[in-house]
Amino acid sequence: MSVLWALAAALLAMAGLLWTLWRQSWSEVQVVCRALVSALRLWWWSRRPLPPTMLDVLLQRARESPDKLLLQFEGRELTYGQLDADSNRLGRALLAATALSPGDCAALLLPNGPLFLTAWFGLTKLGCPAAFLNTNVRGQGLLHCFRSSGARLLLTSTDHSSLLEELLPALRNDNVTVFVLDGESTGGAIESLHDKIQAASDLPLPRALRSEVTYQSPFVYIFTSGTTGLPKAAIINHLRAHRMASFMMGCGLCSSDVLYITLPLYHSSGSLLGICSCISAGATAVLRSKFSASQFWDDCRKHNVTVIQYIGELLRYLCNVPKKSNDRDHMVRIAVGNGARADVWKEFLNRFGNIRICEFYGATEGNVGFMNYVGKIGAAGKVNFVTKMLLPFHLVKYDAEMEGPVRDANGHCIQAPTGEVGLLIGKITPKTPFIGYVGNKILTEKKHLRDVFRKGDVYFNSGDLMMLDHDNFIYFQDRIGDTYRWKGENVSTVEVADVLSMLDFVQNVCVYGVTVPGHEGRIGMAAIQLHPGMDMDEEQLYEHVVARLPVYARPRFVRMQKAIETTGTFKYYKVTLVKEGFNPDVVQDCLFVLDDKKKAYVPMDEEIYQTIISNQIKL
Repeated sequence: MSVLWALAAALLAMAGLLWTLWRQSWSEVQVVCRALVSALRLWWWSRRPLPPTMLDVLLQRARESPDKLLLQFEGRELTYGQLDADSNRLGRALLAATALSPGDCAALLLPNGPLFLTAWFGLTKLGCPAAFLNTNVRGQGLLHCFRSSGARLLLTSTDHSSLLEELLPALRNDNVTVFVLDGESTGGAIESLHDKIQAASDLPLPRALRSEVTYQSPFVYIFTSGTTGLPKAAIINHLRAHRMASFMMGCGLCSSDVLYITLPLYHSSGSLLGICSCISAGATAVLRSKFSASQFWDDCRKHNVTVIQYIGELLRYLCNVPKKSNDRDHMVRIAVGNGARADVWKEFLNRFGNIRICEFYGATEGNVGFMNYVGKIGAAGKVNFVTKMLLPFHLVKYDAEMEGPVRDANGHCIQAPTGEVGLLIGKITPKTPFIGYVGNKILTEKKHLRDVFRKGDVYFNSGDLMMLDHDNFIYFQDRIGDTYRWKGENVSTVEVADVLSMLDFVQNVCVYGVTVPGHEGRIGMAAIQLHPGMDMDEEQLYEHVVARLPVYARPRFVRMQKAIETTGTFKYYKVTLVKEGFNPDVVQDCLFVLDDKKKAYVPMDEEIYQTIISNQIKL
């Protein structure tokens, strides 16, 4: 008890000090205090013989408030107690039907819904990490993701089992077991586990199954493109899950809140920042199968939503919906997300009322992040002494043509001056680790930046260009490397290029992202060099990309080139390509645009170009 009184006194003293330092911004003091309390709580938990994981927090909620609503999903409800019982049944069914052992990974190919949570925490109770597969990825891309996770068990739903049909021979060769969780078997190599789950006991699973789990043990694998090529399985351990969940509480989420989640649960924003934050705070989540701009505010009003999640595109979609007289008739007080453009941010607030926007920056696998807790429009975060103390980072000069940081005569990186754009790097330390990607030391190493300021130091290369102004606000500027972001998704240029290279008339291809006025991120474009004597088949190209790539990854524009320029190190020279974009007045090569109505790539002309940049065509 004396220790608790001492901690309380220390917190009060700290609050007084912070108030003295920041009289002009009480909101800043509140956020910093929450961050310090969260860090102290995790430190306190880590000292226990069995540190409580997110599952332990869920079980505590289920014991104390079994009837508290955790999830509302399109007419269905799931309480904390029901999730505990349902995940017990699923876990027991898996133990009876498989040779799954603690520490083994299982992959989930599931849509948003209660079943996702049941499978996720059922695996966690067995001491097994879950790999969240992106349900938009198809074919060889999906197979690559599954194999990279190291899983030998794949759990899916009836609706998504069709995505696996062409992969079943390869999965059989890999001795992979595939179960459908919510219906009858579709035949072949896919079995149904539904009846066994329903017949299983809901008694608690033995704690011994996860007795070896520590804060450093993997909790989930989230697939991210990053800046080094094909999708990679980022390792999220139990400690990082707590930290990500505490971020939302730092924004003000509490037990009485209702959080609206329209993002997919296979993304860290939906699962870790969304569901885990609700569990950590004891709050309720309202989940949709997918985002709907027309139904968004009706859902918020129907379910008394108080906190919403967003990505930049989402806010723009909401602003594009025809205005209504009840636009401000809602209970939403906080919006948490990233990628909000300044003009959209202003329009959103002007239209939908006094909502506190908590813009943030952070990579799923990264060791550095920022939060804009004072509402500075356009900024990704605010840097203060606590940020610098807990998350040591730097912005260093970056050479876009050489595709790497600028180094001085001693081989060290050069800090970007305040007000100038630089590459964001985060120092890798025991307290700010970069865990990396499962089973792939080469890709993990590619994210390391070594000998940055002195020999032997190591930093995480975020792959993002940012700018810190004189008021300590930090702004996202651009993404570098082999990835661009479109429709809230990271797109791997390497993966798209590999798909296009499968066409017999393609000799070389360079994929990159280009900006479109009025849109967030960059849309896909491909420069293609044809094999000598061959012509491009516009319809075949269309059918090929539609069959093999998700909508957000399909190159919207194609540029035909006689030869694709490379750098001295034989990398494609993208700087000019990106700069010229898809403007037919600038680009002298033949341009094509994807046309879903004609089911082909059609020639781009000035008229089509004008309809695109004036937002008359939906991209």
